[in-house]
Amino acid sequence: MIKKGVYAATLSVLDDNCSLNIDETITHAENIIKEGLHGVFFFGSTGQSQLISMAEKKELVSKLPLSKFKNSFYLGTGFNSLKDNIEFIKYSMEYDFHTFLIMPPAYYKGNSDAGVFEFYTKIIKNVPKVKIILYNFEKLSGFKFEPELIKKLVSSYPKNIIGCKDSTYNLYEKIKINDFLMFPGDESKLLKGLEIGCSGCISAIANVTHKLAREVFDDFQKNKPQNSNEKLINVRQTFDKYNLISSLHSYMSLQNAKFKNLLPPLTLLNSNDQKELFKKLESLKFNLNKNIAA
Repeated sequence: MIKKGVYAATLSVLDDNCSLNIDETITHAENIIKEGLHGVFFFGSTGQSQLISMAEKKELVSKLPLSKFKNSFYLGTGFNSLKDNIEFIKYSMEYDFHTFLIMPPAYYKGNSDAGVFEFYTKIIKNVPKVKIILYNFEKLSGFKFEPELIKKLVSSYPKNIIGCKDSTYNLYEKIKINDFLMFPGDESKLLKGLEIGCSGCISAIANVTHKLAREVFDDFQKNKPQNSNEKLINVRQTFDKYNLISSLHSYMSLQNAKFKNLLPPLTLLNSNDQKELFKKLESLKFNLNKNIAA
């Protein structure tokens, strides 16, 4: 069962032919866990989930139990199809993965609370033991969760709806439900969230800010002075000026050339934006291998 902590929506590593490099993807996840994260989610938005095939996802899932960090691994689904969501969840549960980050289907806009409620209901009815973290990301899904819908889902399925990742607005400030995990999707909200009772964060940029974010989390737990939060916020805001997937892969490619590969239509930042990003991060004294408070 997932607990409070700092988690990354981990990056997917691709070969030159745009197929998923399963070993490299798992190795990256293991590395950032070793360097501070409580865990990672494969196949979130940052992991190009909507663009990766069912077959590749299943192959990666089948390899995850071989890792000593398997208990720190969690999964997004990244499918619009109800049947694909159910199929992937059932398959993953055969490998003892039970917690899933699930976004409402994208593309069709103007979806109602009733329709989204029915989407999650059908998943739960087909897979009664599933644990779901709701994924609130209006920019991608076209749907914004309101507190009333979340409360209805939790009251209807208290054993299944266990949390929410909020990547849309300040929903994390409005949800107060006992034994419910609330994760802002942005490290700049990590400390504020912890102060009002949130569970940590699930973030794209934690692929590179993991040491800083873990330090903020640990200092809060130990009631120690916050020496890293300002730098964490500044780094996050720097990445936020660009497409997050493009900027992360551009930055990570400095360490590993395979991060240069993205599935179309995604691309790396253009050369001018790359130079600007790297210069801004350098001015913050942020280094991929030394990303702790200076």
